[in-house]
Amino acid sequence: MEKVIVNLLSQFERGQISRRQLVQSLAFGLAAVAAGAPARAAAASAHKGFKATGVNHISFGVADYARTRDFYADLFGMSVSEDNGKECYLTFGNTVLIARKSHQPGDKPFVDHIAYTIDNWNHNEVEAELKRRGLNPQPDYDSFHFNDPDGYDVQIAGKDFMTTPV
Repeated sequence: MEKVIVNLLSQFERGQISRRQLVQSLAFGLAAVAAGAPARAAAASAHKGFKATGVNHISFGVADYARTRDFYADLFGMSVSEDNGKECYLTFGNTVLIARKSHQPGDKPFVDHIAYTIDNWNHNEVEAELKRRGLNPQPDYDSFHFNDPDGYDVQIAGKDFMTTPV
């Protein structure tokens, strides 16, 4: 900011800008700095949670898991694994879709949960932070489930978490 002010004063002294332009530029610059300070402070203090690094898996219930398996494998080239006749894993990159038979009335499709991979996984610290936030974490292997503000089931785990058939 100091360089900007020195440059503006220099331009004014050389007659390259008027007094009005100098005052407007200084006022604009100071207003921008003042407006940005709370936003920077809020951004620095707002994030005290975890660092998500990817979607680990998405689990969803479907009317016909074999039809869903074949659709995703054929259309997107997803690899099929852990197929036990009731559910399967559809893998692409570092992400897995878990297609399983719906347990909703009328076999209605639904998203059961989304699992996120987080950085710096520490089971005890993650559990403590979720409890501190009142999220009632439910352990599931080396991960936790909890509900987001809209009631969706969210699961978090570390990068080494391997989904296990349920």
